[in-house]
Amino acid sequence: MAASKFFFFTLLLLISTTMLYEANGQYNVPTTLTFYLQDIGKGPGATVSPITGLTGRDWTYDQFGTIIAVNDPVMMGPASLSTQVGRAQGLLVVSAQDGANVNAILSIVFTNSEYSGSTLEIQGVSRQHENYKELSVVSGTGRFRFVRGYATLETVLYDPSTAHSVIRFTVTLKAF
Repeated sequence: MAASKFFFFTLLLLISTTMLYEANGQYNVPTTLTFYLQDIGKGPGATVSPITGLTGRDWTYDQFGTIIAVNDPVMMGPASLSTQVGRAQGLLVVSAQDGANVNAILSIVFTNSEYSGSTLEIQGVSRQHENYKELSVVSGTGRFRFVRGYATLETVLYDPSTAHSVIRFTVTLKAF
């Protein structure tokens, strides 16, 4: 009798935990989301800027040791007037001595839409001179709590005169 009560209690606890997990917006199947980053490197509206680097060297995007702050708008579409759903905030560190790679640590902070108040945590090495990059999604908060996956970044527009890039940001997620 005691064993059967324990079994039913354990089963009830397992079902309740699963239902709570589902209700909190966790994804059990791969989910793909696509957004666009508006990355501006020059002028008063710059959203990405070198903040420090090695003494005696220029602080540039391809100079080893440079640390760059990022605060890019995250948009629903590629147009600068598209609906903004959040910000990509974090740091890039030029980690390759030849300047070809940066180590990216980004939080996608959602401020609008169904994901408001949630974040995605992105991390990895980004090869600067390639149009297609892949980084890890290591976790998240809110609707993205406990997710993992990967993010691809593809440059869809670059204007060298303004250092304005539009980057397609596709995130594939799987809860664990």
